[in-house]
Amino acid sequence: MNLKELANRLSIPVIAAPLFIISNPDLVIAQCKAGVVGSFPALNARPAEVLEQWLIRITAELAAWDREHPDQPAAPFAVNQIVHKSNDRLEHDLELCVKHQVPIVITSLGARTDLNDAVHSYGGVVLHDVIDQKFAHKAIDKGADGLILVATGAGGHAGTISPFALVEETRQWFDGPLALAGSIATGGAVLAARALGADFAYIGSPFIATREANAAEAYKQAIVGCAAEDIINTNLFTGVHGNYLRPSVVNAGLDPDHLPESDPSKMNFGSGAGAKAWRDIWGAGQGIGAIHEVAPVASYVAALIGQYRDAQRRVAAA
Repeated sequence: MNLKELANRLSIPVIAAPLFIISNPDLVIAQCKAGVVGSFPALNARPAEVLEQWLIRITAELAAWDREHPDQPAAPFAVNQIVHKSNDRLEHDLELCVKHQVPIVITSLGARTDLNDAVHSYGGVVLHDVIDQKFAHKAIDKGADGLILVATGAGGHAGTISPFALVEETRQWFDGPLALAGSIATGGAVLAARALGADFAYIGSPFIATREANAAEAYKQAIVGCAAEDIINTNLFTGVHGNYLRPSVVNAGLDPDHLPESDPSKMNFGSGAGAKAWRDIWGAGQGIGAIHEVAPVASYVAALIGQYRDAQRRVAAA
């Protein structure tokens, strides 16, 4: 699948980010039916045997949708693979992605030529997420088809570079598929990402506050009730700096303004005061101030499309 084929299947140029714990088949299927790339981390399917069940269900339901809606086919889906030595499931999960010919594989925390070759063997596409030019070059050198540029303000393990700089510097040497992540929650922001030079916007946090998401209701309401000023950046919980919701840190009995530093050499997905990252300490990006209700995926994507078209009209009329 090339860039043009991918874009033709989308109702708006958006890739939904894989959300640890939260992304499940219900969410992915709803995203794809709404016309955006749905994705999930392979590690969300637990135990490992469940991954094949998920792939079979997603593939079958999207195929059925396409048969019933030939004029509005579903967007392709993606599986996120953590390419890190701590992931002892990688080979197993990759084998299943190849077996079921997952259209898009999103790789994180490491780039491997053999993984890229395996996905390319059946015509799949590999997108690798990066936070700077060093990792971007490494990913493309090892055979990734495209890049997901994770700029400052993104949820979870965000980058620290402005999206303006990150896209500009990447486009100076790379003309392939680019997705941009970081505080994108509205159709206007999607258009802005395109104007910068990205092909797709990469949206995560707003999908937490959807009916289909596997998130606690309190988490969804926190996304609705919080704004950019409620996001704190710390490496305490995993050893790597990430963006989290202040209320969840407070609820864990911690002072968000005086958090200790963690050992940056340990990606431990560890805990503080008995609270576990992602489950109790909630990740979120700075764009959540635009989210005002918990809604079905279809409603949120429809609103995105309307905002996107309004932004296009405003630009054309300026």
